[in-house]
Amino acid sequence: MTRQDDATPDVDALSAADVIDPGRYAAHGYPHDAWRALRRDAPVRWFDLGERPGFWAITRRADIVWLSRQPDRFLIAPRQAVFADSPAPEERSPSEGPFQRGLLNMDPPEHALYRKLASAWFTPRAIQRRRPEVERICRDCLTALARDGGSGEADFVADVATPLTLLVLADMLGVPREDWHLMLDWSQRFAGAADPEYVRDDSVFETIKGAQRDLFAYFTDLAKQRRASPRDDMVSVLATARLDGAPLPDFELLSYYALLVVAGNETTSNAASGGLLALIENPDQRARLQSEPAQVPAAVEEIVRWTTPVIQFCRTPLEDFELHGQTIRAGESLCLFYPSANRDESVFEDPDRFRIDRRPNPHIGFGIGEHFCLGANLARLELRVVFEQLSARLQEIELAAPLERMRSSFLGGVKHMPIRYKLA
Repeated sequence: MTRQDDATPDVDALSAADVIDPGRYAAHGYPHDAWRALRRDAPVRWFDLGERPGFWAITRRADIVWLSRQPDRFLIAPRQAVFADSPAPEERSPSEGPFQRGLLNMDPPEHALYRKLASAWFTPRAIQRRRPEVERICRDCLTALARDGGSGEADFVADVATPLTLLVLADMLGVPREDWHLMLDWSQRFAGAADPEYVRDDSVFETIKGAQRDLFAYFTDLAKQRRASPRDDMVSVLATARLDGAPLPDFELLSYYALLVVAGNETTSNAASGGLLALIENPDQRARLQSEPAQVPAAVEEIVRWTTPVIQFCRTPLEDFELHGQTIRAGESLCLFYPSANRDESVFEDPDRFRIDRRPNPHIGFGIGEHFCLGANLARLELRVVFEQLSARLQEIELAAPLERMRSSFLGGVKHMPIRYKLA
């Protein structure tokens, strides 16, 4: 057995709960000590889940990149991610099928066909045209915080990060701005289905199904309106799109809308909140960012690396193969832990230090390969605008109370972040 240092646990003592228990994520944040041990001593490690299918934990960046760049060998469709609260296979009827069928669980060649339908809306040029509106929305959020002389207390998640991402998204989709709270509700129930604050009927799956039912009903009506009278928005683009001469099937169309709502909110909002937390905890980096505004683009990349809001996705091999001496069978689950990859000591110098000037910064916070985040350009723009404006206006900031993390081992982040601040 390898001798352990004080900060790194014995890999032989690790259980599945150490890396996928949502309760531990809520209480302690990301299990970086466990991932560090796995990267060093067991980069391909099997975890048993009893009645449910187990998984291989993949924790090194090079392995995750290698697996992700071979979508024809390693599929995403059979098992999107490992959920600690998932029931045993016999507890769900196969006739229920997946909750959604969209980009996140599509493989080639279908994935590329569906991705192309919306890709023109997310090019750097298309996103850059939205900068004035993103700046205005962010400015409005911060001005609201400064209304009482510039000082006060607020929940940064509820008052800045979430409204910014959802109002921008509402404009792109064509959802009336007064309905952004509906999108927030759906997003929280999808992403936080295992969280006591959002769960309904004491059931993770009933929470997700209820959110899906409500979201699907709303966008069914909105898509019908856009087919009759198209506008310059994404609901119209997808509602009128055709594949092989036919409209998108209803389930795939509505799943597309669900993906845009949830992924467009949770990931960027969590990165913004986690980024501000990192600056609060590293005042030297905050001071440097405020004195060197040209560092904002590099700081945003470091924030994405540091926070890595998407914790894990799975891949399923079509045939047996060997990795680091472990024989992995066809059909078994490979769980790719992105935050671990973004702290890989063989790639990042001093990986557990937050540095706004980190260069190079080859993080994979937006994924890699076939499933690279469709909205990466939009997320970067929103984060740049937030931290440009905060750097220009923020005079004092601290946590006003302990923060609350999301109870999830799939999407990680802060759900409540009370701050005490002074804004110019």
